[in-house]
Amino acid sequence: MSEFTPRSAKHGRRRRRGNDEAWEWVQALAVAVVLALIIRYFIFSPFSVSGPSMMSTLHNNDLVIVNKVLYMFRDPKPGEVIVFHATEEKDYIKRVIALPGQTVSAYNNVVRVNGESIEEPYIDEGNRTADFGPVKVPEGHVFVMGDNRMNSSDSRNPEVGPVPIDHVVGRADVIFWPLKDFQVLW
Repeated sequence: MSEFTPRSAKHGRRRRRGNDEAWEWVQALAVAVVLALIIRYFIFSPFSVSGPSMMSTLHNNDLVIVNKVLYMFRDPKPGEVIVFHATEEKDYIKRVIALPGQTVSAYNNVVRVNGESIEEPYIDEGNRTADFGPVKVPEGHVFVMGDNRMNSSDSRNPEVGPVPIDHVVGRADVIFWPLKDFQVLW
């Protein structure tokens, strides 16, 4: 005995299969978009460097990936490059120099934390640090400076001052653009 399936029934199954496949693609794309948004807004975020304050580590228009999760588990550490809310409209990128309760100063081109000079391999020779301080970093704050010390608006500037830790967006982890400057920052 042979089965006979009317032509319209075969056509209906193909159409249903096509609709099912289209629906699966829509679901897959929706999941991909949601995951991308979660990653973008809660885990990693691109940041565009604006200005010369972090030269020679970072240059104007470099794009970096900012890790937004790390500081949910620990506070920033000295030497880390962070992005923070400087104003409601503007984010800055600078390097952590001192932590809450520490005293920071500079004299004769040497930065000191609690009276001890710090190693700064990221500073180009000839890049000067103007004398300042001493400044005691308030609890719940970090003291930040740009790597281009003579051209940086940072914690030495009263308008910026020590940065509240709750204003820190995250740690800059990777320079990803331009490709010739690709580099891990920690």
